[in-house]
Amino acid sequence: MKHLLNLTAVLLFCLLPLFFVVPDMAYVTAFLCTVCLCCMDLFLTKRRVILAACLCFLAAALICPDFLYFYPTAGYILLHRNLYAALIPAAALAWMLGFRMELPPVIAWSQICVFFLACILERRTAECEELGQELKRIRDDSKERDLLLTEKNRALLEKQDYEIYTATLKERNRIAREIHDNVGHLLSRSILLMGALKAVSKEETISQPLDSLELTLNSAMDNIRRSVHDLHDEAVNLEEAIQGLLKDFTFCPVTCQCDVSRAVPRDVKYSFISITQEALSNIIRHSNATRASVTLREHPALYQLCIEDNGNRTKAEDAGIGLSNMKERILALNGNIQISSDRGFKIFITVPKEKTA
Repeated sequence: MKHLLNLTAVLLFCLLPLFFVVPDMAYVTAFLCTVCLCCMDLFLTKRRVILAACLCFLAAALICPDFLYFYPTAGYILLHRNLYAALIPAAALAWMLGFRMELPPVIAWSQICVFFLACILERRTAECEELGQELKRIRDDSKERDLLLTEKNRALLEKQDYEIYTATLKERNRIAREIHDNVGHLLSRSILLMGALKAVSKEETISQPLDSLELTLNSAMDNIRRSVHDLHDEAVNLEEAIQGLLKDFTFCPVTCQCDVSRAVPRDVKYSFISITQEALSNIIRHSNATRASVTLREHPALYQLCIEDNGNRTKAEDAGIGLSNMKERILALNGNIQISSDRGFKIFITVPKEKTA
């Protein structure tokens, strides 16, 4: 846009001689050729074509000296295209023709001023374009750094959340072990002592209190067991459990893609772990696979588990106890399981979320 405005300004300044000369057909022809030259500069990208057009325009002044009035426009185009080598013969030609035409001093000086104005406009425009490009580069670099910082911050937050989550699971496991090893053992000892005391005691007056105390201790023991199991179940990380199974699997290379949240229901969590363990065991016993994959994903409405390999084994309808147990586990969760033996062996499982909430 700036280049178009500069060309328009230079062309308008080139029309200043109209105050001192009467335009004729040659002047109008030169003006139209100048407009065509400006259009070529705006829409063509090849420098050689522009250079040839400018030189032809200046050479046309040998036939029609009125082209000399619009010399600043051609000079501006040569400057804009960085064709500095062509300015020297162009200036010499303009000086020779101007001397030949014996232009009035006012017109000659006005053309010189217009040419210098065109040079200043071109240089200022070039500097503005360079500054604009530098500004865009700096803005792009700043935007890229902002994106990198945002990504790093997000990764740090995710890592921090994961570390907190892992520490929470470890603490739950520790509490479960402490309760099981200390309080659980003390309650078990108390229950055994209570049973022995009831066996040796023959007094009717303390029989009922002993029964009540034994019932209380048994109830406390049941509550402790449930609390320990709940803490242990919540402390199991599905992704870490799957990765642990794959780490011990050395039969063939196996890839894993796991994209699930941490709030996976306990039944789904243990079913997927057991099914993955059974599937890997079946690969070792019944398959000659050279590669396998485990994919675990969470969708808005369901959980998905896919285990597949490229080996040969018995068809799905000849399934044994392992595959039957898989089907029973998934049916208990109101899910769906598909087993395919075409081009390898594949187990595809989906479990709806609303059935597991």
